[in-house]
Amino acid sequence: MSASCSRPGCQRNPTATLTYEYSSSTATIGVLATPHPMQYDLCDLHTDRLSVPNGWALIDERVTAPVVDLRDRFAS
Repeated sequence: MSASCSRPGCQRNPTATLTYEYSSSTATIGVLATPHPMQYDLCDLHTDRLSVPNGWALIDERVTAPVVDLRDRFAS
């Protein structure tokens, strides 16, 4: 893991890893991964502000579906 965010001048701790797949025009944000030269570790601030070029897809793999407790719906 990087010691700090990959954005120049940012000294915040990274919390996510950004990868680009040029062949499919996709940028993916995932959990913090082992360092690799083709990945970028970003802090929360820069992850939240991230935008991708027109025509590109942004996939956030950190997002999970909310847990629904069905017991509440069928309680008598």
